[in-house]
Amino acid sequence: MTFSIVARQGEAYGVAVASKFLAVGAVVPAARSGVGAVATQSYARVAYLDELLGRLATGEAADEALAAATALDDGRETRQLGVVGTGSAATHTGSECNPWAGGVARDEGDTAYAIQGNILTGPDVVDEMERAWHESAGEPFARRLLAALAAGDAAGGDSRGRQSAALYAVEPGSGYDACGVLADLRVDDHADPVTELARLHADWEMYFGKPEDVQPLVGELADEVRERLARAGFVASGADGVGSALADWAGNANYEARLSPDGIDRRVLEALRAATT
Repeated sequence: MTFSIVARQGEAYGVAVASKFLAVGAVVPAARSGVGAVATQSYARVAYLDELLGRLATGEAADEALAAATALDDGRETRQLGVVGTGSAATHTGSECNPWAGGVARDEGDTAYAIQGNILTGPDVVDEMERAWHESAGEPFARRLLAALAAGDAAGGDSRGRQSAALYAVEPGSGYDACGVLADLRVDDHADPVTELARLHADWEMYFGKPEDVQPLVGELADEVRERLARAGFVASGADGVGSALADWAGNANYEARLSPDGIDRRVLEALRAATT
């Protein structure tokens, strides 16, 4: 009933998942900074999330943790799991999972992933997710997870249709107030949940992402920003007038995470221009 990717890239861990199931994000994904990530699906046993993360935290490899946890579960043949740890990845598809069901897991050094799904339109869903993961190399981690999910959805995804999707990822120092949550998004009931998840993530990056492509507020750019801020009702004054007025406007728009002492973030500048055109 579900397809997912569980992955690691550097110090980041995360899960992207979609299903013809209400609020799949409430059941399937979990990740812990410095430890790993887990997806439990197909008659999901939610207790696996804490159990497997606990095992990974003690230093067990993903395949060892998965084997030990499933050995204690009488329902293991109905389950499907993906697990990624600090240096390992593993996937499990029980013999009683509804077809088509299967997965793949690989550890590639700086990255690792486990991709799995059940009640899929066919094995090409997993194949396309793996292809998209590799082709998105060099992109930010959360975007790679979404690229893989979108590829699986485009390949057919859940054979019963679409309903929900979720993205959960952690990375030290990321997210609001550097809390370590790189992304935490759910689309619980939607006709096109994977597309909606990607839209929400673009907004998430804008609100909680770090400054990028920062330009110094000098010369013509400073004059433009000062004029646009005034047009928006934020008048610059004093020696640091532009910076202070920009901070006030950005705070009002909830873009304060993208403020930089070195100038103006590219996406904040784009947003200011769009708001004052």
